[in-house]
Amino acid sequence: MTAYIFDTDHLSLYGRNHLSIVTRLGTTQTQLITTVINAEEQLRGRLAQVAATNDEAKEITAYQWLTETITFLSQFQILPYDITAQAIYRSLKAQRIRVGSQDLRIASIALANKGILLTRNLRDFEKVPGLLVQDWSV
Repeated sequence: MTAYIFDTDHLSLYGRNHLSIVTRLGTTQTQLITTVINAEEQLRGRLAQVAATNDEAKEITAYQWLTETITFLSQFQILPYDITAQAIYRSLKAQRIRVGSQDLRIASIALANKGILLTRNLRDFEKVPGLLVQDWSV
């Protein structure tokens, strides 16, 4: 079975029940999968909101969003950034591919797991040799 790996933008859209993504999932036998880098990005955003609160009502809301994000991510298999992904990452860095470090790590994990990355950021990810990408949001 092909591994379809959610990038952060597709995670967010899925969390908001984006019609195209939900429909596509309904017609594709796939497990919900993302990477530890994408989980980190989601959690960093929520933790930054918690840290930035300076009133009690906003603090409660920020912690509710953090709880919802943790619960949401628990639906997903989270692929690790392991020794294989790190070796691929180093190889991609050596090729001087003009893509941000976090995106290269995500691409490395997708390549290590022979998956298809679901993202709207085709412009950057299509620069990565051998990486299969699809945009399910259209």
